[in-house]
Amino acid sequence: MSPREERPWGWFEVLYEEPGLKVKRIMVRPGRRLSLQSHEQRAENWVIVQGKALFTLDGREFALDPQQSVFIPKRSRHRIENPGAEELVFVEVQTGSYLGEDDIVRYQDDFNRG
Repeated sequence: MSPREERPWGWFEVLYEEPGLKVKRIMVRPGRRLSLQSHEQRAENWVIVQGKALFTLDGREFALDPQQSVFIPKRSRHRIENPGAEELVFVEVQTGSYLGEDDIVRYQDDFNRG
């Protein structure tokens, strides 16, 4: 397991990694959200573990509760935010030919990252 990587919205840690597969545990602080983003070379599955999420996929918004999940195809614009008062924790399963952190296109970001 890797050490936690801090982000302005919370943190993540890699739980497992092998070629074509990466599993992360991600925490989003109350009132924070990730970038509106897409990935060229990977798809993702997200499973909510704790808290409530507001999830956006290609312009549609969904509320997600613990034990619910969502599939994010390659190149889909997506975002998750924590509208609640407690930490939002979810597990992200990445699959694809390349799983590097630089496979990201940001369309909107609250923290002015490119």
